[in-house]
Amino acid sequence: MCGIVGLFLKDKKLQPQLGRLTAAMLHEMRGRGPDSAGFAVYNAAEAGTSKICAVTSVASFDWATVADRLQKATGVEVKVRVLEDHAVFKTRGDGEAARKWMIDTVPEATVLSQGQSVEIYKGMGDPDVIATRLQLSGLTGTHAIGHTRMATESAVTIAGSHPFSTGRDTCLVHNGSLSNHNRLRETLKRHGERFQTENDTEVAAAYLSWRMRSGDTLKGALEHALEDLDGFYTFVVGTEHGFAVLRDPVACKPAVMAETDEWVGFGSEFRALAALPGIDKARIWEPAPATVYAWGRN
Repeated sequence: MCGIVGLFLKDKKLQPQLGRLTAAMLHEMRGRGPDSAGFAVYNAAEAGTSKICAVTSVASFDWATVADRLQKATGVEVKVRVLEDHAVFKTRGDGEAARKWMIDTVPEATVLSQGQSVEIYKGMGDPDVIATRLQLSGLTGTHAIGHTRMATESAVTIAGSHPFSTGRDTCLVHNGSLSNHNRLRETLKRHGERFQTENDTEVAAAYLSWRMRSGDTLKGALEHALEDLDGFYTFVVGTEHGFAVLRDPVACKPAVMAETDEWVGFGSEFRALAALPGIDKARIWEPAPATVYAWGRN
């Protein structure tokens, strides 16, 4: 099952509504997976600044102490914004090094993302409850992806919820199941990837990050995924500049897309798109199998 959505805003006037529109899209998909849900929102950040998003299941966790420890470890000022069980750290230091430090030294936390523009929020339960609790409808930005999950491959935990991100400003949501993720996980570990869960989607996210660090464009990484990833899947991938969609060669998982002059939207079902402004004038289609669809600002 699972339900996934994506929204890329072409019209800057809609950016203050990004959080509200994405939450409304995922509201329509909540029946496809009540176990957990998550959102990745992209918004402009100060040049040269990295954001590291993290979450914990520990009550009253002391995020300020983590920020102080990270600052001492890196020698660069670190600021932190706390939103219930989530925290967003900002540093002008090396974001990848900060991510690795947190994974290695803060076992109480799960590192969700790092990059200049992406912020990931997720939790267990109904996406409406999570969006309300974390005030996600008030978030602004350029594009977002989201996921509501029916767990089949791993335990229901906050860490196991989608989206997954292992590379700078790159994240992934996934509807389906990969059959070769355990073998691929070991290969990616040898290439330096860090894993925090047993979820097959984290492996797919790490695969794309590895390919792009090796020189692939996003389109090239997804085309290689068709050769290297076995199983049934629909991917929606977010990057700093846009998002992309890929279905496996069989394309057995449902998917629908729509585009207007103001936005591009994706949903597991049409009802996820029905509330978007101007949907009555949109071009609507089902993405073809084994075909990369991508939109971006560059």
